Amino acid sequence: MSEMSFEQMLDESIKSIHNGEVVEGTVIDVKEDQIILNVGYKADGILTKQEYSNDPDVVLTEEVKPGQTLEVKVLRVNDGDGQVVLSYKRLMADRGSKVLEAAYENGEVLTGTVTQALSGGLSVTCEGSRVFIPASLVSDVFEHDLKKFIGQEVNFVIIEFDPRRRRIIGDRKQLVAAEREKAQEELLSRISVNDVIDGIVKNVTDFGAFIDLGGADGLLHISEMSWGRIDNPKSLFKVGAPLKVLVKDINGKKIALSLKFEDQNPWLHAAEKYQKGTIVEGRIARMTDFGAFVELEPGVDALLHVSQISRDRVEKPSDVLTVNQIVTVKIVDFNEDARKISLSMKALEPPKAEAPAAEEAPAEEVPAEETPAEEAPVEEAPAEEAPVEEAPVEEAPAEEAPAEE
Repeated sequence: MSEMSFEQMLDESIKSIHNGEVVEGTVIDVKEDQIILNVGYKADGILTKQEYSNDPDVVLTEEVKPGQTLEVKVLRVNDGDGQVVLSYKRLMADRGSKVLEAAYENGEVLTGTVTQALSGGLSVTCEGSRVFIPASLVSDVFEHDLKKFIGQEVNFVIIEFDPRRRRIIGDRKQLVAAEREKAQEELLSRISVNDVIDGIVKNVTDFGAFIDLGGADGLLHISEMSWGRIDNPKSLFKVGAPLKVLVKDINGKKIALSLKFEDQNPWLHAAEKYQKGTIVEGRIARMTDFGAFVELEPGVDALLHVSQISRDRVEKPSDVLTVNQIVTVKIVDFNEDARKISLSMKALEPPKAEAPAAEEAPAEEVPAEETPAEEAPVEEAPAEEAPVEEAPVEEAPAEEAPAEE
């Protein structure tokens, strides 16, 4: 038997590898953009940064150390320079694909890390594979800012699996909805009407604020935000701020909240503070044609009727008053049962002077001046007596006829 040459023995000691094969290699060196491995072949294997991870920010020198062993997939035995081209991420993707396929068939819940926020949804890395979660399936409510999910781990189920088209679709919405349903049931089982509980402002609208109660959202309507009048809820509440609220009503899964705590009700001591005859200051809160509503304190409004604004005639309150004007008023009526208070500014004005009464005297004499005109018919009486003079006076000479001389 002939002796083997050194080259023959070397060739015998070196294993053969093929494209697509999975091999184990030992890290020889780690550079910024590539990892060099000994895969037991006559040439070293090159694992580039792009073939190590999908994360463009990965730092190879922190991920891998010399002497460490890695399983990799052979992409090309010879890259043209005699080196073996390797991939770690594709091996992980192949293995992960099998895990994802099994999860898809069994409806299992998977966990992945969000790597990108796209206009249409989230890109999630799971088991070395890319899973796409459409924006409509990210949550049970519409998420305006998908970027906040970047770097977070999210749970999802696979609803479409097609590795040939590289199409793997995930759904997080149904899991979020199920968790919310469970948390809501737990919350409703432990709260009751009139309970005071802690919450976090979740959203603020023109008509109210939605408060996260830790399992369900409650509505704090604008009318329940204060004992006083609120015009703009957005000026009072900030999203994310903690808030202690009162459970006003529970109707099925709907929770109505309030900030009108009864011990802070301003009407509790109103009868003492606003007795009839008391003089107080208030702010013009709003006006109508028939009067102005004056805020004596938040939650206590009183009516200043247009007839009580001044001793002078006032057509409309807005002719002499302005909103937010501070006025001094007298309480002329207090109805605790109806929670109505009537005010007057006129009652605080001094009475009008009586001097104008003397000036009216000439006006009263006017009828006297007209008396002659009214008595005119009396002066015409002599004219009516004129016929009396006709017969006696003219017939006297006729009576002298008896002198028959």
